[in-house]
Amino acid sequence: MKKIGLLFFSALLIVSCSSSQNKKLGIDPSQYAETITATELEKMLFIYASNEFEGRSTGELGQKKAIEFIKNNYIDAKISSPLGDGDYFQTIPEAYFNGKAKASENVLAYIKGSKKPEEVIVISAHLDHIGIASNGDINNGADDNGSGTVAIIEIARAFKAAEIDGYGPERSILFLHVTGEEIGLFGSRYYTEVEPVFPLANTVANLNIDMIGRVDSKHKNGDNYLYLIGSDRLSKALHDVSEAVNKKYVNLKLDYTYNDLNDPNRFYYRSDHYNFAKNNIPVIFYFNGTHDDYHRPTDTPDKINYKFLETRTRLIFYTAWELANREERVPLD
Repeated sequence: MKKIGLLFFSALLIVSCSSSQNKKLGIDPSQYAETITATELEKMLFIYASNEFEGRSTGELGQKKAIEFIKNNYIDAKISSPLGDGDYFQTIPEAYFNGKAKASENVLAYIKGSKKPEEVIVISAHLDHIGIASNGDINNGADDNGSGTVAIIEIARAFKAAEIDGYGPERSILFLHVTGEEIGLFGSRYYTEVEPVFPLANTVANLNIDMIGRVDSKHKNGDNYLYLIGSDRLSKALHDVSEAVNKKYVNLKLDYTYNDLNDPNRFYYRSDHYNFAKNNIPVIFYFNGTHDDYHRPTDTPDKINYKFLETRTRLIFYTAWELANREERVPLD
């Protein structure tokens, strides 16, 4: 009886001392990660990377169809926009593109933090691609970057499911789909330099997704992997969080080849995370490497490895979960 009473008292003490943050970190987020499925990712990507979207060239009709697709998915999931009044589009005027494109739009959705709503985790991916080739072939851009686009939507749905159950993130999470990446990172630059909806000083980290659905020539052995770029450049703590989350939940092979400061490909400077990094916001860029179909009409949704895409997307969800709910924001070095 004494032993049982002591155990009961200890459990009661733990519960009474737990903050809401410990409540969120103490539950297993796997039940929400498991709502991210290969089946749903494939269903969305076969639409998003179809000929109907005409290669999603910035400012063109196909890109307008793409933003409607993204917006409607958030509306269906009852995930609101920080812009208010059902307005999910951050319009970028034609003049901003310096003759490279017509007016275009970023798409913004978010889940408000329950405890520290002023602090924000940004999960980003570019929604555009390179349009129609000169011979009339459509560049569908399934991997680049349809894979990142549908991944964010699935991550958002997982966080929404947690919120419905009373486990909404303590920090706000912005789901940011940016335009104009292929012609010069315009959408992310506009968000960070012209119209940051959330102050950059309050932006804890940016998790940027650009091509996570394929396998490159280096990793043909069948093991799932992902290149991570930039995770330790501004915050060693962010890198440590990322490593710990991966080890605990999915155990992907994390490859840091392209994080080398002397990487001749300079991928660190070539996707939308860079506009956050140059504003001293810690970043991770998730990337599967290039392949023979990169920027070709043959980058089609039938070539995506959907089980790999599922696990990679879950990794990003778990990382965002940790960043949103840990007591202290990851510090800059």
